Amino acid sequence: MRKKENIGEKQKQVEMNLKEKARMNVEDLYTALKSSDEGVSVVNIEDLQEEYGPNTIEIDDNHTLLNRLKEAIINPFNVVFMIVAFITLLTDVILPATPDFSTFIMLIAIVFISAFISFREQAKSDEAAQKLKNMISNQLDVIRDGVEYTVDVEEVVPGDLVKLSSGDMIPGDVRFLEAKDLFIDQASLTGESVPVEKFAIFKGDTDITDISNIGFMGTNIVSGSSKAMVIATGSDTYFGSMAKSLYSVNEKNSFEKGVDAISGLLIKFMLVMVPIIFLINSFTKGDYLSALLFAITIAVGLAPEMLPVIMTTTLAKGAVEMSKKKTIVKRLGAIQTFGEMNILCTDKTGTLTEDEVVLERYMDVKGNESLRILRHAFLNSYFQTGLKNLIDIAIITRAEKEKLNVLKEKYVREDEIPFDFSRRRMSVVLRDDNGKRQLITKGAVDEILSICSYVDIDGQAIELTEELKKSAYEVYEKNNNEGLRVLAVAQKNEIHDVNTFGVQDESNMVLIGFVGFLDPPKESAKGAIAALKTHGIETVVLTGDSEGVALTVCEKVGIEVSHRLTGRDVEAMTDEELKERIKECHLFSKLSPLQKQRVVRLYQENGNTVGYMGDGINDSPPLKQADVGISVDTAVDIAKETADIILLEKDLNVLEEGVINGRRTFTNLLKYIKMATSGNFGNMLSVIIASIFLPFLPMLPAHILIQNLLNDFAQIGMPSDNVDPEYLKKPKKWDTKGIKRFMVAFGVISTLLDVLCFLILWFVFGFNTIEKAVLFQTGWFTFGILSQTLIIHMIRTSKLPFIESRSSKGLLISTALITLITLCISFTGIAHIFDLSKMPITFLAYIVGLIMIYIALIQVYKVRYIKKNHEWL
Repeated sequence: MRKKENIGEKQKQVEMNLKEKARMNVEDLYTALKSSDEGVSVVNIEDLQEEYGPNTIEIDDNHTLLNRLKEAIINPFNVVFMIVAFITLLTDVILPATPDFSTFIMLIAIVFISAFISFREQAKSDEAAQKLKNMISNQLDVIRDGVEYTVDVEEVVPGDLVKLSSGDMIPGDVRFLEAKDLFIDQASLTGESVPVEKFAIFKGDTDITDISNIGFMGTNIVSGSSKAMVIATGSDTYFGSMAKSLYSVNEKNSFEKGVDAISGLLIKFMLVMVPIIFLINSFTKGDYLSALLFAITIAVGLAPEMLPVIMTTTLAKGAVEMSKKKTIVKRLGAIQTFGEMNILCTDKTGTLTEDEVVLERYMDVKGNESLRILRHAFLNSYFQTGLKNLIDIAIITRAEKEKLNVLKEKYVREDEIPFDFSRRRMSVVLRDDNGKRQLITKGAVDEILSICSYVDIDGQAIELTEELKKSAYEVYEKNNNEGLRVLAVAQKNEIHDVNTFGVQDESNMVLIGFVGFLDPPKESAKGAIAALKTHGIETVVLTGDSEGVALTVCEKVGIEVSHRLTGRDVEAMTDEELKERIKECHLFSKLSPLQKQRVVRLYQENGNTVGYMGDGINDSPPLKQADVGISVDTAVDIAKETADIILLEKDLNVLEEGVINGRRTFTNLLKYIKMATSGNFGNMLSVIIASIFLPFLPMLPAHILIQNLLNDFAQIGMPSDNVDPEYLKKPKKWDTKGIKRFMVAFGVISTLLDVLCFLILWFVFGFNTIEKAVLFQTGWFTFGILSQTLIIHMIRTSKLPFIESRSSKGLLISTALITLITLCISFTGIAHIFDLSKMPITFLAYIVGLIMIYIALIQVYKVRYIKKNHEWL
């Protein structure tokens, strides 16, 4: 926890440093960084490089091979098995005259298999932060002592002057000293696809990524040029603080916490019951060594030996099923968390939307639909000679649908005025079949309005007064607030006869209307979100985009937006304030990556299991923070490495199918845990009772181990078992208290039947002497396996087994096979191999009767349990 707090402080320091440097005048900046208008001195380079270190993102690597191996081996279940294995080594191998290695080998094999699987799955996760380090590998020109030098990026130091132009990656956090038409792509940090304009002056921005004169490591220049001073490098950059944040979040997920809780529960029972059994048998039987060995065997018996195998098999089976649904599971433990998820945080682009630009509206200055506007926009886009962007393609596509593409045969381009980021508009000069020439311009609304002197109202060009400009601007703002990206279209017919045109000709134009674009919602999104909600999952949008755009998309796909917050709102709130607000908020816009991570963390602290779906570098911190990180196969490498689950399609319908599979997998795992723990607990109670009253051990240690293994193998078909539909409707969480109640209740019922079995064996069959102890032991051995094997079908469903709910073929085969094996052992000569004795066939009738009583008691308890808790598993 301390490490996380320190990293949080580090992030704040980075942001404060950037804001401080942004506000400094240039001379103070030079002084602070030991630089000048000619850059740092070559004489000081070695000292500066030693002071600041290489310009790389350094992360403390605590995940060495040795540490990973230790983490794989040292877990609660394995510790229990290793302790018992050590004691077994003494009692079974070292002390006896005839060593017996079987129990010891079995325990060590279980530890080894469990550790190997854990090690293999965890080894992949440590590659995530390393991806960040490998992203920036380049050379650039720096100015030192007024001379340009070409150096590796990792050799750059704070104080270096750099010249940047279109296509360059920014080598560190920089302060722009000169900027000409400078536009930066910050999508890697913010998720916004639209380039951001930067300046050489500070404009009082508060959001860290909106600071006007600061550029960030890992972003790139889209257009324009700049002279800048490096103010932070490596891990001291904003990008570097994200990398540390990604690596530092290393808390256990809910699956691991659940396993630890179950382990702790079993250990507590073991610590209480094993000494009791040892003391009772020591005093009643007088053989302390046998009593110790028997108590140790009981310890093994209480722990479900096959849990690591069953757990891995169940999760692996779930992973295979999910892969058929276009969902790839990277970490098996994430399957349960996937099914437990009740909050899904996601970006909107590509998940809720089509990730493409579509022309949504074309309208006159009053906001009325007008094909004339589409016609002029089409002519402008079609006849430009430059590379057609997504907006041009959207206009042309829509015009073709409206049969306007015939216009291209009626016009000839005579000239054009290309787009640039300072004007934010482009123009074409066209001549029609009649020789009439016109200039058509489209671009940013403010820029178009600045060159218009007239406005088209109902086909008439009238002077653009302030009132009319205000009215037109209101139409623009209305559509912009509805989430549309709006461009204005203008034209003029009064143009000179020369063949070359320039920016000066873009004047005294007539504003004719607007075109509005949208990244449209996916047709499947609304239904998928509704389906997720019916399965108990709330969808929350965390986006770096503006509120207006996000608001429109959310409304169209059915996400509640009456309560929403922006990045500035989030930044201004304390954790406690934000915890309250997020309870009813489903839309967060203009968020930085670290703000996304904070929102995810606070949802978790409110008791939710949070999934995060993202595909960009900016999504890596929240992906790592979430209980289950979800990405897509088209995502950037760092997002895919950080994610637990990868979708082959960026579609919420695929996600919903994965959630259902996750719940099915966890339900089957829960069946095994409840069955194994309750059965084993019942056996322990029975052993205590039998130890008090019997003159011999109720079963030998070897019998207990064989019985437990056969009981566990009866459930080997559980991973493929069918799951009742009602179990899939709500998120499934680990409920340690519920498992404890279940274990105790069923353990008591199991013990009652065991006591009845004891009475039958003692009084009816007369197995009540030390000479006949082996028959008594065989009788309980047989009943214990057959009853627990058949009761599996009662516990696996709240309905009537075999009638209202059928087991899978795999489970039917495994239980039938173990039943047959048990009957063969107990009622044939095979029994002697296991130090047992052949039972009289009449005992089988009593077993059937006891099992019928067992089933009736369970059915009564099941009805009461469901009535009280409204569910079974």
